[in-house]
Amino acid sequence: MAWYSRLFGGQETTDPALTARQQQLLAAWRQLPEPDMRRSHYRCRYVVVDVETTGINVKTDRLCAIGALAVVNGQIDFKDAFHLVLEPAAPADDPAEHPEPVAGAPSIDALISFLHFVGKAPLLAYNVPFVAAMIERTLAENLGIDLGLPWIDLAWVMPDLFRDVEHTETGLDAWLNHFAITSIRRHHAVSDAYATAQLLQITIASGARKGFTTPASLLDLEKARRHMHQSG
Repeated sequence: MAWYSRLFGGQETTDPALTARQQQLLAAWRQLPEPDMRRSHYRCRYVVVDVETTGINVKTDRLCAIGALAVVNGQIDFKDAFHLVLEPAAPADDPAEHPEPVAGAPSIDALISFLHFVGKAPLLAYNVPFVAAMIERTLAENLGIDLGLPWIDLAWVMPDLFRDVEHTETGLDAWLNHFAITSIRRHHAVSDAYATAQLLQITIASGARKGFTTPASLLDLEKARRHMHQSG
């Protein structure tokens, strides 16, 4: 599959492995307007994403599930949520720990549904390099597309906004514990997306008080912190 196919000069490159209907749906997604990163947090839609995978190697492990939840105008929208199970995770002693794949939902159609759920909203996650790599590789291999959307990483943004917070350990759990946020089912994609969405709400409120009032400003803050880290 020519997963590296892109759009050049307004020309669409279609994948013959996709049905005509699937190609139409992809074309419709491509034509959606790009996100306005300069809109206020309270006038935009973020999509918070988390994943379940077979392991932590982005090159060899596979994506098992995607959980996504929208934060619209600063509020978590429970009706604006998405859960996709691509394949079961590794077997466990308790089979209930790993959900079964969605019955009758071919992975191509399910991934296209995920694209249309996201639209062209800015994406947000904790540990973007891992989450984004797993999702973008899966989309490229199966749909032949480059997602091409901005990702914002709370792992970089929050330490700058909350400099007075000290942690003896790092990671998502440390922030959840600090703000007394409970993940209903830790390491479940939807549950962790919900927990991360609550962190986003806290981040938005703190950022707005400090002049970081838009998705673009959070992205700039992240880039600045990454640059300082690399320079140091």
